[in-house]
Amino acid sequence: MSYQNAGWQVKNDGSVADSEGRFDLCIPLKFLFGFAEDYNKILVNARHELILRRSNTDLNAVIQTNIAEPNAATRYEDIKITISRIEWLMPYVTLSDAYKIRLLNYLQKGRSIAMSFRGWELHEWPLVPSTRKNNWLVKTSNQLEKPRFMIIGFQTDKKKKEDADSSYFDHCKINNLRVYLNSQYYPYNNFNADFPKNQFSVVFENYINFYSSFYNVKSEIRMPILTKTDFGKSVTLFVIDCSKQNESLKNAPVDVRIEFESEYNIPENTAAYCLIIHDRIIEYNPMVGDVKKVI
Repeated sequence: MSYQNAGWQVKNDGSVADSEGRFDLCIPLKFLFGFAEDYNKILVNARHELILRRSNTDLNAVIQTNIAEPNAATRYEDIKITISRIEWLMPYVTLSDAYKIRLLNYLQKGRSIAMSFRGWELHEWPLVPSTRKNNWLVKTSNQLEKPRFMIIGFQTDKKKKEDADSSYFDHCKINNLRVYLNSQYYPYNNFNADFPKNQFSVVFENYINFYSSFYNVKSEIRMPILTKTDFGKSVTLFVIDCSKQNESLKNAPVDVRIEFESEYNIPENTAAYCLIIHDRIIEYNPMVGDVKKVI
C-alpha cells in the first residue's frame, strides 16, 4: 500500500511510512469475515478467491487537515491510496499416512462436508428521518440465519468529509433501542440512557459482555478496548445479544426490526448501521467442487 501526500509520516499498524508515504501491514483474515474465525478444519481440493471491493473515493478512509494559510479558504491536500501488492498467506497441512488413507476413503464416497460458521452481514440506513422515534425494518431472515448478535451504530454527517473520522460513532442522544425478531424483542428492559448526563451504564455493560458471550468464555477479568469515556463520546455502539431465543421462531421466517428513540430529533444527515452476526451452514463436495448454501 502507498499513501501519497505532501511528505506526511503516516503510522499504520505500528509502522511508519517512508519518505514517499509507502507502508505495509498484516491483517489476519479472521478480522474481515467470520468464516476464517470459526471454521478451523482443513479444506481439500478447494479453489480459494479473495474479492476486494473498494469505494470510489478514499475520503472515508483517511482524515485530512486544512493546509490553507491563516484567514484563507479551507483547502485540503490531494490524497490517493494505492494498493500496490497483496500477498495471501495460508498454512498448508500435510497428513500422516494413516489419516491420509482415512480421508481418501471418506472422499471416495462422494459425501458433502457441512461447514458451519457465523456470518457477518452489514446493513445501512443511509438517511435516518429527523424524528424522535424511528422504526427500521432491516431484513427478513430465514429460519437458519436468525441473528445471534446485532451491533448498531449511528454516524452524523461523516460521509465523504475530508476532516471527519469514519471510525467514530455518535450516540445521537439515543434513550432506548430495541431489536424485534417477529414478536420477540431484545433486550427485555429499556436502556433509559442519557448520554449528555453520562448515564449509559447498561449500554456500556452490553458492550463489555459481548466478548464473553460471543466466544462463550467465562472470565472475571474484563478489559474492553474502549473506556467508558471513549465509548460515550466517540465510539457508541449498541450491542444486542439475541443468542437466547424462543424455539417457536423456528416455524416461520423472521422479520428483523429495530426501534429506537432519542431525546430530541435525530440530527440531519445521520446514517444508521447494523451488523448482524448469524449462524450459517454451507455444504461442500470436495470431489466435484460444488458449494451450496443450506437454508
